[in-house]
Amino acid sequence: MSDIPDITETEEWIVSTTLKERYGEHKPELQFADAEIRLSPADRELTTCPVFFWEADDCHFVIFKTGERRYRCQFFYRGYQQYGTGVHEYDDLTECAVQLLQTQADYSAKESGDLDSK
Repeated sequence: MSDIPDITETEEWIVSTTLKERYGEHKPELQFADAEIRLSPADRELTTCPVFFWEADDCHFVIFKTGERRYRCQFFYRGYQQYGTGVHEYDDLTECAVQLLQTQADYSAKESGDLDSK
């Protein structure tokens, strides 16, 4: 059984507000689910974690709650196109969500040629 607490109303508000600031009136629907992940690469067992999930511009975003004030994130287009922020785990949900959105925006701009690859 997992000791990871469920997503709180405050955490939901943080992510929802961040999405509203990023997307405005076209804010994607925030969904909630559970995912089984390895908290450590050495773990043999998977741990069930609550997650935030949303889709925007053909991209899927996930924030995993891995403990009290501990979060991981990634975005992906297809199963084999998974990307992260370069930070293994955050202790601030706002920072996690903002960095996830910024990293994806930078990736998208680079892919479309709007951002120099220097």
